Amino acid sequence: MEVARSLAKSAGSVIRKNFSSNMEKEWKDERSPVTVTDLLVNDMVLKELRSCYPTHSILSEEGNDCLEESEHVWICDPVDGTHNFSHGIPTATFALALVREGEPILGIIYDPFLDRMWSAEKSKGAYMNGKPISVSKHGTLKSAVIGMGKMKKVCNLFPAMEEGYGKGISFITGLSTHYMAALVAQGEFAASFFGGTPPHDMAASAIIVKEAGGFSTDLRGNVPTRYDGEMDGQLCSNGILHEELLSLLKRGEFKK
Repeated sequence: MEVARSLAKSAGSVIRKNFSSNMEKEWKDERSPVTVTDLLVNDMVLKELRSCYPTHSILSEEGNDCLEESEHVWICDPVDGTHNFSHGIPTATFALALVREGEPILGIIYDPFLDRMWSAEKSKGAYMNGKPISVSKHGTLKSAVIGMGKMKKVCNLFPAMEEGYGKGISFITGLSTHYMAALVAQGEFAASFFGGTPPHDMAASAIIVKEAGGFSTDLRGNVPTRYDGEMDGQLCSNGILHEELLSLLKRGEFKK
């Protein structure tokens, strides 16, 4: 955990220093930008973790360093929310998780702009800047605040949103997936949906929300058996609303 915290702080310094308007960026595809900052933080992560843990594998969004048959895998998103970051919106986070035999055992989400660090270790609770946090007790869909991201990759989430609006849910979109999950763990959001598939978007969130007393599944309602490979999206919640929120997805159309 100390290595992870130190790495998060170092990554955050780079993210803050390089934040600017009209940032130069390249596009991996039509919807996925990458900046110099993504690559700098990625290289920093690979070098530090390889030095500290030579037998561990590392999966990171902008480049991996994998070893065959490694029991431990570090999973990193160097700049989660590059779209916002690269367009002058200061809501990006750094995310890092350690997975052992597919199960997350440590997670860090760091907001470098407000210096907020959410962290968790298996069976040790969840914290924000060293203070214990827990999910909300909100028990109805009415007035629930829920984050929503990547609305069509795994499942068309727009019908679920439409039904949710009718039940009184307030949806917030445009934040990074880890940012929204961290707010679930802290009790600010009742839940967050994520419709993507990469593990670097979900592993850290899963353990932090779980250790804060919440619940995390894929969008089909299954608890993933491994977090070091692609998954069918993610629903993080306070646990109380989980089944009701999954029922909203019955109107959606899952991709095959």
